[in-house]
Amino acid sequence: MNKTTLLATAISVSFSLGFFFNSFIASKPEVSSQNINPTAMKLGAFSVSLSVKDLDNSKKFYESLGFSQFGGSMESNYLIMKNESTLIGLFNGMFEGNILTFNPGWDDNAQALKDFNDIREIQQKLKNSDIEIINPADQTTTGPASFMVKDPDGNMILFDQHL
Repeated sequence: MNKTTLLATAISVSFSLGFFFNSFIASKPEVSSQNINPTAMKLGAFSVSLSVKDLDNSKKFYESLGFSQFGGSMESNYLIMKNESTLIGLFNGMFEGNILTFNPGWDDNAQALKDFNDIREIQQKLKNSDIEIINPADQTTTGPASFMVKDPDGNMILFDQHL
């Protein structure tokens, strides 16, 4: 073997070993599913609320994507569909357009969270940031309440607390 081939082989082996040790043996930082920003508001469960034309047809479509009925009913003209932690609300004739929805106090199984920001606290933070509140929640009450905002592109966002 000539010196050039030997040198190229040694460099390749060194690079490969370095890559192996760096990729598989060196410790990697752990990624947390918790808020990356510790001061971020705790908004609870997230879902997309879709305005649908045919509830039964939409239900079948989302079932083909692996969703199953989690809440609501055909008689009530809405269904909550779930696939793992993803929630989609299908609403027939209840509103126009689609809405992003946050449920402070609930996890993605509609179970109560111990630690969350009350809807009135969220509303006040948004007001303090000069965000216009639509149908504001009464700041003097406790428990269930809701309000809406529009993002800069006109998308509606519903904050709906059930606790």
